[in-house]
This record gives sequence, structure tokens and C-alpha cells, in this order.
Amino acid sequence: MPETKKTNNKTTVKEVSKEKKEKEKTLKPPIKKSSKKSIEREYIESKGGRKTARSRVRIWPKIHTNEIIINDKKLEEYFTSFENQLKVKKPLDLTGQLGKFKITVNVHGGGKKSQAEAVSLGISRCLLEINQDFRVLLASHKLLTRDPRQKERKKFGLKKARKAPQWQKR
Repeated sequence: MPETKKTNNKTTVKEVSKEKKEKEKTLKPPIKKSSKKSIEREYIESKGGRKTARSRVRIWPKIHTNEIIINDKKLEEYFTSFENQLKVKKPLDLTGQLGKFKITVNVHGGGKKSQAEAVSLGISRCLLEINQDFRVLLASHKLLTRDPRQKERKKFGLKKARKAPQWQKR
């Protein structure tokens, strides 16, 4: 129950709480809040996407290996197709950065080809954060643009998105 103070036969709770706050200020010195420290990460992270495939790519610039790990598997184990392996390595080959970083990737959704393109876009964006000079080279090979094409939804009255049932005159 809050303390009350009687003045002229009237009690006021606000005055008592104000007095308490003033006493606390005089007793305790103000606490200085520490400024936020900038956290330096050990890796560079970016995201890529294609259709419903989404990837999160992390490049570790301080670790110099030729490792590309996708969903806790090596590149050759995850993408068994040679075409998809080339698609993932293409931004690294063009910029001459193959073997200079450790790359870890989490990818989900879509098919293998869409996932490979999503990883390629993520790697390209990471390389841009390392060196902005790569932009012209990567953009000329269309590795920085996300392909916006998606599957079109099925409409009512049709069999697919655009396929209609056979038309009958009568």
C-alpha cells in the first residue's frame, strides 16, 4: 500500500512518489549505458533464390580451402549432376576466387536445378561484398539477377493455368 502524506486534511500519493524518486536520484549515481559494440563476423552471408528454392550462403574468407559444403554434404555428393556443379562454381571460376574460401550453404525448396541457381546467386552476392570490382564481370554473365519467373496458378474452370477443356459448338 503506497505511503500517503497528510496536508491540510488532504492526502496525496503523487507527492510521496515524487519525493521517493528524488531521494533515489540523490543516493544513486546515474548508470551510463554502454555504447553498442560492432560485432565483426568471421563470415560473409547472403541469400539467393530461384522459383521456390531458397539458399543462405556463407563465405569464410579467413579459411583458404576448396570446400563447398551444401546442407552438410560436399558439393559432389549433393549435386551429382556435373551441370549443376558447374553452375554453382561459375561465379568463383569467373572471378578467379575458386579455392580461396570455405563456403557453407543451406538450401531448401524447389528442384536440384533451381537450388543450384539459387546457390550461384548467393555466392555471386557474397563475392560482391568482398570486392565491388566483380560487379561488371558477374553482371555481364547475368549472375546477379534473380530470375523472377514463377509457376502460374491454376484458374477455376480450366484444367491447368491456361489449358482449357475442349470447346464444343453445341
